[in-house]
Amino acid sequence: MPAASSTPELKDGRRLRSARTRQLIIDAYLALLRERPQIPTAASIAQRAGYSVRSVFERFPDLHALRVAATDEALLRASAQVAAQPTNGTRMQRLEIHVETRGRTCEEWLPLWRALNANQGESPELKARIRVIREMVMRRIEEIYAPELATLTPRERRQTVLAIEALVDFESWARLRGPFELSFEGACAVWIHAIDRLLPKTSADC
Repeated sequence: MPAASSTPELKDGRRLRSARTRQLIIDAYLALLRERPQIPTAASIAQRAGYSVRSVFERFPDLHALRVAATDEALLRASAQVAAQPTNGTRMQRLEIHVETRGRTCEEWLPLWRALNANQGESPELKARIRVIREMVMRRIEEIYAPELATLTPRERRQTVLAIEALVDFESWARLRGPFELSFEGACAVWIHAIDRLLPKTSADC
């Protein structure tokens, strides 16, 4: 009887350990991506996570599945960061909130974005994640600049949103921080100035 009653607890413990191992492997993959541009190998991921290569492939059928899982993890984290920021305030307050949040997102997730684009190939899963990321960025633009966008025709609104989305792209941030050697604050200032010029003036700005 005691052995039978402990079976569910043993199973729960194994599930929790397996879930923890899986999370540590995902964390290791993301950490390695941030440190160097090369796509991490199974051996390097296992070493960083503190497990064997076998443990990696017990949780993921292949490295592609691991990339998809890591992308989903990043999406959850980035979504939480964005959702925590308000969408109201003066025009300049909203500009500063949007740009600083977007800048920090680009700072943290640029390596993963590049890995996604480099490895999407014929993968419908990765292509779908790239599309979701772009849609999230556009929804954020529409939400935070709703007062300004509401003054435009549908065609003008769409053009403005697309222009801002292109402006705050990962690679745009990488150029400002890399070749142009701007500080975080300096890169934010460039984006704020450009977005402010793209947006129409409203009665509240007069």
